Amino acid sequence: MSDLYWLTDEQMARRQLFFRRSHGRPRVDDRWVLSGIIFVNRSGLRWRDALRDYGLAKTLCNRWKRWSGSLAGWSA
Repeated sequence: MSDLYWLTDEQMARRQLFFRRSHGRPRVDDRWVLSGIIFVNRSGLRWRDALRDYGLAKTLCNRWKRWSGSLAGWSA
């Protein structure tokens, strides 16, 4: 789909230090998930209304909670 918001390689490289490495089960691609989170937030959708191309709604929601909690004490 052309409407998908995909982050560029440069954008992902700047954010890479915030992503944990996978231990155990392979993770869904962080680029897809982050793009899905941005799409949901920009569109004002519920997690379950996100396009399947971004992954499962539960994955998007869980990563949003995990990432937003880990950035609470971080400032730019």
